Amino acid sequence: MSDEQGFSPRERRASFTLAGIFGMRMLGLFMIMPVFALYGTDLIGFSPLWVGIVIGIYGLTQAVLQIPAGWLSDRIGRKPVIYGGLTLFALGSVVAAMSDSVYGVAIGRVLQGSGAIAGAILALAADITREENRTKAMAIIGVCIGISFAIAMVLGPVLASFFGLSGVFWATAILSVVGIIMVRFMLPDSIHRGQIRDVTAAPELFGRLLKDKQLLRLDFGIMLLHLTLTAVFVAFPLSLLDAGLAAKHHWWLYLPTLLLSFVLIVPFLILGAKRNINKQLFQASILVMMLALILMAAGQGHIAVLALAMVLYFTAFNFMEASLPAFLSMLAPAGAKGTAMGIYSTSQFFGAFLGGVLGGLLYQELGGAGVFLLVAACMAFWFWLAAGMSNVSKVRSHILPISVNIENTERREHLLTQLLALPGVHEALIIPEEGAAYLKVDGNIFELDQAQSLINL
Repeated sequence: MSDEQGFSPRERRASFTLAGIFGMRMLGLFMIMPVFALYGTDLIGFSPLWVGIVIGIYGLTQAVLQIPAGWLSDRIGRKPVIYGGLTLFALGSVVAAMSDSVYGVAIGRVLQGSGAIAGAILALAADITREENRTKAMAIIGVCIGISFAIAMVLGPVLASFFGLSGVFWATAILSVVGIIMVRFMLPDSIHRGQIRDVTAAPELFGRLLKDKQLLRLDFGIMLLHLTLTAVFVAFPLSLLDAGLAAKHHWWLYLPTLLLSFVLIVPFLILGAKRNINKQLFQASILVMMLALILMAAGQGHIAVLALAMVLYFTAFNFMEASLPAFLSMLAPAGAKGTAMGIYSTSQFFGAFLGGVLGGLLYQELGGAGVFLLVAACMAFWFWLAAGMSNVSKVRSHILPISVNIENTERREHLLTQLLALPGVHEALIIPEEGAAYLKVDGNIFELDQAQSLINL
């Protein structure tokens, strides 16, 4: 029996399975970050620049293919795209594991990034779950990505210490195969709905959204956030090594600092939601990250200072990683969240690529301290840019299937006027081809039952 207020067993199984598949794939991408600079030294062509390229190059193919892969899933189905993406990821992992040069590893990472399945996974989650449970499903997937990053920071150094760099890549290949098995045997079949504008991009909306200054601030912000992440992990593992912490023990620092950072962000997330001070806390997080980067530069050779810097860095990073998608969801126009998220994700992965290349170049020319200080300067610029952000409130999105005839233009316009007149409705959009109404509402005022009664008349 399904619970009207919660997940049905089918929705729960699908949501956790999709989260597991997404999480394992991200785990495979992240595990290389804390170890490549340490264990890749025997590879032909190794240099700081190539460390950055290998760490960040997956972001380039992800950025290029993320939106097209989502469109392809609208045409041929979700599961074929997910199968193809996981197969490419496994192939890239094998190529990297068998390479004896940085060039071969970079090609493997390009192939890993080509398996751009995020859009297809989110679209499948939307296909399988009811609208009232879709936010929960997306939240489960988001939490799993955060957990996978934390695991990668610990598991990567452990695997590399026992099995070397190739062992890390073989592990990611195995994870890909496990993901394929999960898709085949654990994911329920679904009715393919085609494009769902809350999760897939609509080409005709790009021009409009690229002119939206508030959304562009968020896109630029996520680009800078992931630029710092890949740049930091070009240099930080080497800083730990210079401070006397053996490579096989690096997880001793990553595990407690990550756990502490997860604990520290909880009260801030609650405070921001209750008091509507998300913008102020977000700007404070940028300053905290800038301070952390300065401490990394100043703390060369001092484990305690580097550990403190990493706690501050991960606390700020995790808060912003959780806040930015929430801001985007609130600010994106009705019926445009999927397009806004596609642009946002492309910016995120492009930032990861830029950060790897920039971090490698800076480390080669200026050393670790130079990387941290120049990235800290980027944070100062971001703080200035974030001053123009809107202080988002409790805005929610709803997709409501319409059972009445909306092919008639007059009937459709009348229904749209009625929906816009409901208390708490900020925006409404009816898409006849999808047989759905997209609403953007004030969650404190809006009554879902009133809207459903209108569209079912």
